[in-house]
Amino acid sequence: MTKRALIIVDLQNDYFPGGKWTLTGVEAAAANAARLLQSARAAGHLVVHVRHESLNSDAPFFVAGSEGAAIAPQVINKEGEHVVLKHQINSFRDTDLKNILDTNGIEEVVIAGAMSHMCVDAITRASVDFGYKATVIHDAVATLDMEFDGVKVPAAYVHAAFMAALGFAYATMLSTNEYISA
Repeated sequence: MTKRALIIVDLQNDYFPGGKWTLTGVEAAAANAARLLQSARAAGHLVVHVRHESLNSDAPFFVAGSEGAAIAPQVINKEGEHVVLKHQINSFRDTDLKNILDTNGIEEVVIAGAMSHMCVDAITRASVDFGYKATVIHDAVATLDMEFDGVKVPAAYVHAAFMAALGFAYATMLSTNEYISA
């Protein structure tokens, strides 16, 4: 049987309504991530929570020590679950994530969290580059509206573009229901 880990990336208070950087669809994504978390715990899979903190006190969100940088209550870690603190977009960079996965014999990572176009994209690509099989639970991931060169891109299109790109060559893409029922 494949050794599997659920990695929940950056589902932190600042991304929720009332936070400093609210994402589109974050409440639905977090509800699905909570279902994944319950399923992973019941199956005895390794669970890793990734939490981003900015080292700059004037950062727009995730300021170190702030309530906004705390893990959202829907997916809060239990005692004994790994919490990886990162200061970069890629969850592997300057962290012990790879060591945690390798020490536990992990072969497959299941990814949920935020944001589709940044940290979820980076961890998925890096996971595959490190030799792990990756599955992204696309409805347990959120993002926000973006703009490039005067073109406004709605969050749904940002999310779809990144999920399509990851699904093309990096990861298996599943919904929460598909994953839990498999």
